[in-house]
Amino acid sequence: MSIQNIGMIGAGAMGTGIAQVAANAGHDVFIYDKEEASILTSQTRIQRILHKLVEKGKLSNREAKALFGRLYYVNSLEGLSDCQLVIEAVVERLDVKKTIFQTLEGIVPSETILATNTSSLPVTAIASACSYPGRVIGLHFFNPAPLMALVEVVPAIQTDPGLVKICSKLMANWGKDIVVAKDTPGFIVNRIARPFYSEALRIHEEGLASIPTIDTAMTELGGFRMGPFALMDYIGHDVNYMVTETVWKAFHHEARYKPSFAQKQLVDAGYLGRKAGRGFYNYSDEDVPKEVADRSQLQSVFDRILVMLINEAADAAYYNIASAEEIDLAMTKGVNYPKGLLEWGREIGFKKCVERLDNLYNFYHEERYRASAYLRRQIQ
Repeated sequence: MSIQNIGMIGAGAMGTGIAQVAANAGHDVFIYDKEEASILTSQTRIQRILHKLVEKGKLSNREAKALFGRLYYVNSLEGLSDCQLVIEAVVERLDVKKTIFQTLEGIVPSETILATNTSSLPVTAIASACSYPGRVIGLHFFNPAPLMALVEVVPAIQTDPGLVKICSKLMANWGKDIVVAKDTPGFIVNRIARPFYSEALRIHEEGLASIPTIDTAMTELGGFRMGPFALMDYIGHDVNYMVTETVWKAFHHEARYKPSFAQKQLVDAGYLGRKAGRGFYNYSDEDVPKEVADRSQLQSVFDRILVMLINEAADAAYYNIASAEEIDLAMTKGVNYPKGLLEWGREIGFKKCVERLDNLYNFYHEERYRASAYLRRQIQ
């Protein structure tokens, strides 16, 4: 199947980024957004990015003009009628996405692939809106799409099997690293990353360590680029809380995905993080505060959050969400973890990981701390 024209629904930061990636790979990209302001913002953003790339010597003026010339902003979904692949990147609401896909079926040819960039909604449910759901697949990019290497390819249970190969090859041609994930809540990355936030929040809510101390533990001891609280502020609490809540509900209120009251209060107050000037940190201050904590306290915080991350990765492997290799690739390429979590678990020793989890479980008697059967099998 030859794919030349790409349709993009949604001209926000993610949609614009994906459009840039596709245009850079030589495709003509047709971008639709119902909000004219979003279109104008998208055009300005692309021009600014291309200007910076030229300044840095990563693109010539000619290449930048050619790339921008392959982007076509259209004023209706009908403008996508000649596309062989349409990617949707709009608000994370199932009803909205289903309506879009239902409408697209009456506009694009029957062989056109319909892809969703959803980060947490079931691709199977989105595909169910279509008369021919076999053409629907998940292509989950990470923000910013031009810089983040990973794409999760997520087939619905209805997806034609050949579509996985077609889309994986296309994404590879776009310079992306590919992992194929089961259509389960959060797929690979957004599922496995939950403890990075949730266990940090739990430690904070228990009063065991301050927010700056927890962030310092993860950056200085763990080598993470950002601590969990600084990262939640960067992502935006409206977005981060929504993903957590979506995964929690989708897993039938599984204890280890339970949202935090502390984060919900920030959302209710409108303290959404950097974009609002205030979140867990107050960004009207010039410097985010740091605290000098006792080394043993930092180590305790780091060990607890890390073992919960390892346990989540192990559970994803146990339930065949993806292979162990793909899981480690996803976490290093999708969210820039310093190393794969299962690799990290092997270095620590799976036996020691199980001991730490069992200690937490024996203390709290909460299901969130149960050790994955995958870990127990590794030490049999």
